[in-house]
Amino acid sequence: MRIGYSFWGFLGPGVTDTPDGGRSHRRPLVDGLLGRGHEIVFLQADRDRTEAGDDLGGAYVFDAGFPDVEVLFLEWRWAIEGRNTTPCGSPGHTCDLHRQADLLMHYAQRAVPVVIWDKDRQLSGDDPWRRTPGVTVCEAALGPTAGAHRLLFPVDDALLDAAAPAALAAQPRPVGLGYVGNQYDRDEAFDAFFAPAARTVPHVVGGKWPRTSAWPHVTFLGRVPFAEVHHIYGRSLATVLLLPERYAAAGQMTQRIFEAVLAGCLPLAPADIRGVETFVPRSLIVRDGDDVARHVETLRALAGSREHVELLAACLERLDVFRLSRQVEALDSIFAQVTTHPEGATS
Repeated sequence: MRIGYSFWGFLGPGVTDTPDGGRSHRRPLVDGLLGRGHEIVFLQADRDRTEAGDDLGGAYVFDAGFPDVEVLFLEWRWAIEGRNTTPCGSPGHTCDLHRQADLLMHYAQRAVPVVIWDKDRQLSGDDPWRRTPGVTVCEAALGPTAGAHRLLFPVDDALLDAAAPAALAAQPRPVGLGYVGNQYDRDEAFDAFFAPAARTVPHVVGGKWPRTSAWPHVTFLGRVPFAEVHHIYGRSLATVLLLPERYAAAGQMTQRIFEAVLAGCLPLAPADIRGVETFVPRSLIVRDGDDVARHVETLRALAGSREHVELLAACLERLDVFRLSRQVEALDSIFAQVTTHPEGATS
């Protein structure tokens, strides 16, 4: 099948000064689809080449026009004031939203099936696209919106299979709490769970956090290169899975969980996350910032022990729900449905 794939971000490491959580899982998903015999043409700008100077070995095809495809697959873009809502060519403008609108108009008018992956939960429940014939919506949540399909963020099978809990537990971890991610809609969770613990626990926070005056005691590193993410988690004993409320309510876990666990960093999960025990063992569920601090103290006493190894093994086992082969199979099934039944895939 020839798939037109629209995303705004990078397939490789990209550049430091930009948000793009998809870097940890987008390329494995693409390579997984290619491995099943599909052909993919990317329909947004080649930012790897133009911004990062990386041609990715010429392995991928980009097209700025409207090539013939059998299905249009979109990582959903939304309006961001001052960025993609401004006139083309104006300072700071990015054309992702305009391009998405053009792609939707072109392919939908030609009855090409459209699959929208709403990775940021920005497509409202009553959005007309959810009711448009020929359009199927996927969400990265345990409890997707009615009518939507589950498509979780994938982690490469090879990384899961190669992970060694005993070796990870043996690594020195001078940082009690580490976190890498941007501030977007996480103030409430950060204030409730991470910031109180940071008063007593050695910690670091990487990512874009432009508003930090409420937490003068927290060590913010600013944005870090993508390759640095694994290094930060590799030095950290634990992290806190900070989710916007709309993610927590739907059980939508970000790629931060497998970025952390694959580096041997234990994930502490707030109790209000839907399906929380799907993601972490019960012993790693926390209810407030003081609870986070107590957990880190307990884990510090267990560091390198059999209990530590077993906890890491249990966390790795729970990553199986994100396994790339599972997600590629799910997406492949959706593609097969929408091309067989152009009115859209059934839930």
